[in-house]
Amino acid sequence: MDLQQPTSTWDGRERRRATDRTFLAQQLPRKTVAMVLAGGRGSRLHDLTDRRAKPGVYFGGKFRIIDFVLSNCVNSGIRRIGVLTQYKSHSLLRHLQRGWNFLRGEANEFIDLLPAQQRVDESMWYRGTSDAIYQSIDIIKSYEPEYILVLAGDHIYKMDYSLMLLDHVTSGSRCTVGCVEVPRMEGTALGVMAIDDRRRITAFLEKPQDPPGMPGKPDRALGSMGIYAFDADYLYHLLEEDAADAASEHDFGKNVIPRVVREGGALAHPLAMSSVPYNQPYEPYWRDVGTIDAFWSANLDLASNIPTLNLYDRDWPIWTYQEQLPPAKFVPDETGRHGVTANVIISGGCVVEGSDITESVLFSSVRVHSCCTIRQAVIMPGCQIGRGARLSKVVIDRGCTIPDGLVVGEDGDEDARRFHRSDTGVVLITKEMLGTV
Repeated sequence: MDLQQPTSTWDGRERRRATDRTFLAQQLPRKTVAMVLAGGRGSRLHDLTDRRAKPGVYFGGKFRIIDFVLSNCVNSGIRRIGVLTQYKSHSLLRHLQRGWNFLRGEANEFIDLLPAQQRVDESMWYRGTSDAIYQSIDIIKSYEPEYILVLAGDHIYKMDYSLMLLDHVTSGSRCTVGCVEVPRMEGTALGVMAIDDRRRITAFLEKPQDPPGMPGKPDRALGSMGIYAFDADYLYHLLEEDAADAASEHDFGKNVIPRVVREGGALAHPLAMSSVPYNQPYEPYWRDVGTIDAFWSANLDLASNIPTLNLYDRDWPIWTYQEQLPPAKFVPDETGRHGVTANVIISGGCVVEGSDITESVLFSSVRVHSCCTIRQAVIMPGCQIGRGARLSKVVIDRGCTIPDGLVVGEDGDEDARRFHRSDTGVVLITKEMLGTV
C-alpha cells in the first residue's frame, strides 16, 4: 500500500522548477571566469598604501583585503580566476603565490596573475577599469567562458556569486550589476543607480556629488558594489567599442555601464539576494574600507561581542596565507602584573607582557612590552610596542617600533604634527613617520 500523500500537479511543477534552478546554480560557476580588479592604489588610505596596492592591505588580524573576494569565488564554485594588477603589486603577488596556489590546474582551476598587457601601446598601462579587462581580452577568450564576472578586489563582504549568476541568466539580462543600500551621502564615493519595479536600471551616476535617494527611502541610495556579471560575447563587444572610442575614460562606472543602461540592458542585483549567511534578518554586510576611518572601524567591529561579519563561519571560510607561527602568549611583567584584555583579536606569534589591551586587533608577531595601555588599536604584523606606551584610536603599519612611553590619542594637535590624523581623530603611524618623532 502506498502511504505517500498525493502531490498536486502545481506542487510537482514548483518542485521541478526548484530542482532546475538548483542544477543551474551549480552549473553556472563552471561556465564562468571571474576577473578581479586589483590594480588600484586606494589613495584615501594615505601612507598605508605607499608600498602596497589597496587589495593587498592587511585586514582582520590575519587576512588581506583581496582574500574576501577570492574566497567568495572559491566558495561559490568559481575556480577560474584572473587577478589584474598594476600599482606596487609585489606584496600582493607574493601573498597570492603563497596563499592561493592550492587550486588544481589539472582540473582546469587557476588563479592567473595578469599585469598590464600594454595592448594599446607599449607605453600605455591600464587606462581605466574596463581597459584593464580589455588588455587581457585574448587571454580571457582562451578560457572560453560563457559568462564573465568582473569583481572589485578591495571590498569586505560575503556573497554567493552563483546566485547572482542565476539571477543574471534567468532574468535574460546581458549585464547584471551588484548593488547595496548605503546611507545617501556615502554614495558620493560609489556609482549610484535608479531602478524600476522589475529591477531594471534606469539611471547610473558615477560618484555623484548629490546622490539621489531611493523611492520611499530618501535617506538611502542604491550603490554599485563594483561587481558585474556579463554574457561573455556581449562584454567583448562592449570592450572593443569602448577601446576604439577616443572620448571614453575606459571605465566601467563612467562609460560601459551607463551605455548598457541607455540600451535598457542592465539589471540590478541587490546584495540581500545572495549575501552570506542566507536569509539573514539584518542588513547584509558590505564595507568599502577605502579611508583610514572606515578601515579602522571595520577592523574594530570584528573584535566586538557580536560582530556583523562572522569570521568564524566554517560553512563560508575566508582563505588566506598565514605564516606558521607559535600561539599567542600572555605573560606577567617583571613585577608580576598580568594586565587586562577585553574584546581583542590577537593572532599567532604575538607576545603580550603585563599590559592592558581593549577593543583592538593585533596581527601576527606583534610584541607588546610591559605597562602599555592600548585601546581601539589596529596593529599590523611585526610591530614592537615599547614599554609604557599609551596608544588610543590608532592604525599602526607593518614593522613599526613604537618607542617606550610614546603617547598617541590624547593630544590631537600633537598627533597631527607627528603622524597622519583623520578628521575624526584616527591616527595612522608608519615607520617613516616614526623617523621624525
